[in-house]
Parts: sequence; structure tokens; C-alpha cells
Amino acid sequence: MHHRVGHQLGDEQDQRLGADAAVNGGFESGLSPWTCTAGTTVTSPVHGGSSALQATPQGSDNAQCAQTVSVRPNSQYTLAGWVRGSYVYLGASGTGTTDVSTWTQSAPDWQKLATTFTTGANTTKVTIYTHGWYGTGAYYADDVSLVGPGGGPTTQPPTVPTGLKTGTVTATSVALSWTPVTGATGYAVYRDGVKVASPTGTSATVSGLNPSTAYSFQVTATNDAGESARSATVTATTPARSDGGGSTQLPAHALVGYLHASFANGSGYTRMADVPDSWDVIDLAFGEPTSVTSGDIRFNRCPVSECPNVESDADFKAAIKAKQAAGKKVLISIGGQNGQVQLTTTAARDAFVSSVSKIIDQYGLDGLDIDFEGHSLSLNTGDTDFKNPTTPVIVNLISALKTLKAKYGTKFVLTMAPETFFVQNGYQFYGSGKWGGQDPRCGAYLPVIHALRDDLTLLHVQDYNSGPIMGLDNQYHSMGGADFHIAMTDMLLTGFPVAGDAGNVFPPLRPDQVAIGMPASVNAGNGYVAPAEVTKTLDCLTKKTNCGSYATHGTWPALRGLMTWSVNWDRFAGWEFQRTFDSYFG
Repeated sequence: MHHRVGHQLGDEQDQRLGADAAVNGGFESGLSPWTCTAGTTVTSPVHGGSSALQATPQGSDNAQCAQTVSVRPNSQYTLAGWVRGSYVYLGASGTGTTDVSTWTQSAPDWQKLATTFTTGANTTKVTIYTHGWYGTGAYYADDVSLVGPGGGPTTQPPTVPTGLKTGTVTATSVALSWTPVTGATGYAVYRDGVKVASPTGTSATVSGLNPSTAYSFQVTATNDAGESARSATVTATTPARSDGGGSTQLPAHALVGYLHASFANGSGYTRMADVPDSWDVIDLAFGEPTSVTSGDIRFNRCPVSECPNVESDADFKAAIKAKQAAGKKVLISIGGQNGQVQLTTTAARDAFVSSVSKIIDQYGLDGLDIDFEGHSLSLNTGDTDFKNPTTPVIVNLISALKTLKAKYGTKFVLTMAPETFFVQNGYQFYGSGKWGGQDPRCGAYLPVIHALRDDLTLLHVQDYNSGPIMGLDNQYHSMGGADFHIAMTDMLLTGFPVAGDAGNVFPPLRPDQVAIGMPASVNAGNGYVAPAEVTKTLDCLTKKTNCGSYATHGTWPALRGLMTWSVNWDRFAGWEFQRTFDSYFG
């Protein structure tokens, strides 16, 4: 069980000062308008009326149910509800002041949870939610109420802003300004139709843009009654980067694969010289540490006892040189399922740099892939800003990777293969949260990706072995089809507010930095999709066709390509994944 920090409020007298702003808080009319990841209504047990909510956390989903309600600014509200189960939470977010939550560790029978908050000066909507905890079984909730003044006065939304114009334009940002609107309490800025900023004043700088790219911008005005229509559009084209953006010389579309180099498993050993020419980046799996916190990474080639057809060191090195002569990149991948790496000290950081350098130099490799899984990366309590991390394992990893990049120069290839839980899940949860209690690994790769985004050759998130993840449409997406890959990749190319905080947005990556991670075959991992689904994914992201129900926020013909676990499993399955890539990108 994860250590949790929280506070519990006993029964507080309801403020019978106003209306109940929650809709269907007793779950008598099904789930609407609640949005639940894993909820249903039941007729037993109930606290009041004839039905209640039952929700069951599974995997990396804590079974949240939420609804957004209208409130008045500068007003006090009491949130209350009755719950049963272990580790049941009730809370409110988007309050405009300090968001609140309360929880019970164990409620074998109905227990009342209550908490109060005051809305901010411009707050007209608040999200109330209930959720359980990972792996703790079903919980129940009933008779949820939010008591206080009713929703805002029925005035008119403001008029449309005028005078929108661009100011300074850099390779990665555009400054905007516009004329003030009478009666507006705030504004919203849209980039290519996606809301990217909510300033209170009449200017904003949109950052995280890609060089040499055309963008369109609009602005709206907001107040208690709602949002105006969008302004006239202005466009801006960012200039090219002055530094050329690195020279790692990958082909326009690349196929990345892991090669089982230190073990065989059921797929069998494949020699380096036998890897087909289609594979542009070959990740040697795996370099592993001598202990979890030593930082001392070792790469041991597969022994003959396990891999009877393994080549000699001399042949292995010669095959790497031949790959590089053909324009391929060969990297050491560190981590994997069994390789927990926690650089808790500066000594471990320095050992990491020297031991990884030794492997790169010994085999003449092009760079490094970070495949830290499991419990390698997590955020300490109170580390809530991905732009300024304080947790030693994060800070030391960033420092080590910057040192390696500086040592080997612009040709150094740096890639990362995090799991969705550590990246896209950061849209909902970041670390243990502002009040503790969440899984501290949530979103823990975001500070590393962000700090190294100018040095990062490729990010290929593993879109497999994943629980359901919320996309930018605020719907949960599950493995098994093109939709999951489209939604997860769209998040990386569009950027997203971290832990739902519009003031703390993870900026988009360049499309040439992004490849999509998929299993090569059903044997390789959970989440395999057939070639037709791979093709649909690529069609949607690079051409905006075959998108299915998910609405992407752009079209990215420069998307770099695909990553798979693994070369060996693809060979085992008759090279299906390789053929899909080759036939698509020619």
C-alpha cells in the first residue's frame, strides 16, 4: 500500500444556505451527468433512495467518478457524501483557490465525508469527484451534495475580442496581444483550435511550438455567464532553429526495434548481422545495474548456454560497424523489466556516466536508450512542478544524461521508452499530488523529457502493458486498436496541462522526435494490434484520415515512425511488423 498523506473531516453541519449544485448526487438516475472510469449503479448497498454508485479500481485506474457543476465566484461551498470501502476519496478541483479532498482509510459501513472550500474571484465551474485506490477493491458512494449559492447570475457572455495581433515570433514561441473587452473576467487563447492559455490580461506568449511551422491563433473573452465566440484568426510561421536542431541523421521515417542481446527468452537469439536492413535504430536489450542504487551499469552478452548461436564479441562489434556504415544507429538500452535504476546520490550519477560511457566506447555505439520501468522513477512528496524537479533520482538522471550528451556531442542519439503511466497519465495525476495519497510514479518521466527535450532524439512511449489512460478528450482509452495509439500520440504532439493545471502545460514535442511503441506480436506484450490498426494509426496522425471517433489536434506528416518490442519477436512472427512499416513508408 502506498504511504498516504491526508486529513479527515468528521460530520460537519451542512450549510443549508443555498441550493445543492450537484446533479444526481444520489445516483438515482443512472450515472449521468457523472463521468466514471469504472462505475455502475447498484440497488444494494444504498445510503438513501433506491440506488448508489459502485466503482472498482483496477491496474493504474483509481475508478474516479466526476461531474462539473456551476458555482458562483468568491463563495463558500460544503461538499459532502456518504461512502463505503477502503481508501475512498471525495474532493473538488478547479476551485480557483486551494483544491480540497478528504478520504477515509476504512469504512465497513456508510461513513460521511465532508469538506469545504471557497471559490476564486473568477471561478464559475468546479469539478467534484470521488475515487478509490489502486488494487483495493470496489467502493460505494451515495447522496453526494455540494451546498452553497446557486450558479452564477444569468448575465450575457462578453463580446468577441478584437485587435488580435502577433508580437515577437521565435522558433518555439509566438507573443500575442488584443484589445480589452468590457465585462470580461478572463480570456482564452486557442492555437489551431486547441485552448492553450487562459490569461486574465490582454496578452499571452504561446510556447512549446515547432520551428518552421505555420500556426493559427484566436482569442475569446470569458465571464461568469460563459465564453464569447472566437475572434478573427491571426497566423504566424515560426523560423527555423538557429542551432540546426542536432544532427543525429535518422531517415525521415524510422523503424526502431529492441534486440535481445543479453538473453534469449522464447523468441530465440538473433545475431546482429542477421537483423534486416529495415531496422534504422537497434536498441541492445539490456544494460542493467549491479544494484538498484549503484548507478553502475553492466552489459553482459547472452551466454552460449542460453544462446547457442550467439556470435563472438569480435563478430558482434564488426556487425555493429557494418550497421553504422549502412546508416543505422545502435544504442545500449538501460533498464527493462528487471533493471531498476535509481540514481539516489551524486556518486550513483557519476558511476552511471562512467559505466555507460565504457559500454558505448567498448562496442562503438551511437548512444543511449532509457527504458526505466517499474519503480526506477518516482517523485518525492511536494515535488509538484515538472519544470523544476527536486527529487534526487530525477535531478541526477537529468544531470547524467546532459553530461553524456555534452561528452559525445551532437551525433549522440538519446531515446526514451517510458510506459504510459509515467507520461500521459500525468494529464490526470502528477506524483503523489498536492495533498499526497496518489502513486508517486504518476507522470514521473515528464520532468526528464522536458529537461532534455532539446537533446532528445526520440521519445517512443510503450503503448502496451498499459491500463486505461485519459486522453485530451477526457475519455479513457484502452489498448487493442488504433484509437489508443492515436489518443496517446496526439497528447505528445499537442501538449497537455499536467494534473489538469492549465497554468502548468507540458509543451508538445516535435513530430520528428516521436515514434509510437507497439508490441511486434501477440507473444511480445499486451496491446498487440493487427497491421490494419497500425496503418489506421499512421493515416490518422500523418494525414488526418481513418481517425475513428477521436478528434486529433493536428496533422503531423513528419512523425518519425514506429518502435517495437522487439526485433526477435517480429522475426518469430514472420516479420509482420517490419513489413507493415516498410509497406507504409516505402
